[in-house]
Amino acid sequence: MRTWSCLRALACLAVLSLLASACRRTPPPLSRPPPDVTVNQPARRDVIEWDEYPGRIEPIDMVEVRARVSGYLQSVHFKDGAEVHQGDLLVVIDPRPYQAELDRTEADLAQAETRRELASNDWVRAERLLKSRAISVEEADARSKAKREAEAAIGSARAAVEMARLNLEYTHITSPIDGRLSRKLITEGNLVNGNQGQSTLLTTIVSLDPIYCYFDADEPSVLKYQQLVREGKQESLREGKVICELELANEQGYPHKGVLDFADNRVDPMTGTLRLRGIFHNPGPARILQPGFFARVRVPAGPRHSALLIPDLAVGTDQDEKFVFVVDGQDTVKYRPVKLGPVIDGLRVIRQGLGATDWVVVNGLLSIRDGVKVNPTRGPLAGSAATPAANHRP
Repeated sequence: MRTWSCLRALACLAVLSLLASACRRTPPPLSRPPPDVTVNQPARRDVIEWDEYPGRIEPIDMVEVRARVSGYLQSVHFKDGAEVHQGDLLVVIDPRPYQAELDRTEADLAQAETRRELASNDWVRAERLLKSRAISVEEADARSKAKREAEAAIGSARAAVEMARLNLEYTHITSPIDGRLSRKLITEGNLVNGNQGQSTLLTTIVSLDPIYCYFDADEPSVLKYQQLVREGKQESLREGKVICELELANEQGYPHKGVLDFADNRVDPMTGTLRLRGIFHNPGPARILQPGFFARVRVPAGPRHSALLIPDLAVGTDQDEKFVFVVDGQDTVKYRPVKLGPVIDGLRVIRQGLGATDWVVVNGLLSIRDGVKVNPTRGPLAGSAATPAANHRP
């Protein structure tokens, strides 16, 4: 038994000796170098912050071209979708019945004028005869009334002539505004109705330059604008001096410049929004802004002011908090909560949380966290949104 106990003790000592020698031969762990990052200082610029809204483009003028007299449609003088100017001939309704009616009323007017001349001559003779008592007072009075009746008939005949002349003019329908036509809704040879309430629709015209864009501002934004007006920091929306900008679905940078020229007189109680309107130039021949297009409109959210801006991709999100990583003088990463403003020219406005001398990490965000050492490459002030970066969520 003693021999076996000695053997077990010797085996244990051998194993422990082998483990100790193995530990002595293990190489020391390698230290990881600090990650490379790119840092920029915020850019300071004078900026205007904007509020953006969806809107719809509408024409200033829209006209339904309808027949004002009845008759057969003789000819159409426009192409579908063409641009027209005020006074251009569009449609001709057969004018012959109305020319004949004008001739008849002019003849009636000539007869009435002849009757008036005869009645006037009778009254002149009656005055002379009445002085010599050659006719009775009753007969003289009858001739006086006949003269007045003939003069009234002249007025009625002239009114009939004027009405006939108007009806003849209505057979030639011209464009009341400058704009673009729709398609023709009725072809030559058809009978059109000019009776009020039942008149035939021939086509429509919409104006193109200038043009409106309507959009709805939410109640908090409207209250903000009113506060700025009271403080003298912004012109009143109702004075037509507040600038606005517009872009279509395939555009960027809001290339169309205009002004707000209308604010509705009440907030819609169903939506809590106020209808606003901007007016924009839409020069030809392109006429880019078409009635019915959806658009994005932006209006100033306040006066021009100095602000700090950084590339938007340098901003991370931690639940409901926005943050950036900054590097201090010891090349250590610091987590910095920030308050954001809008994006302007691809750069994000920082309202709170950064100073002009802070170095913000804009590249290498995926390899860092709060408190680690880094190898920073300091670049110039952030001047564009082209700095490559990635959002990081700890």
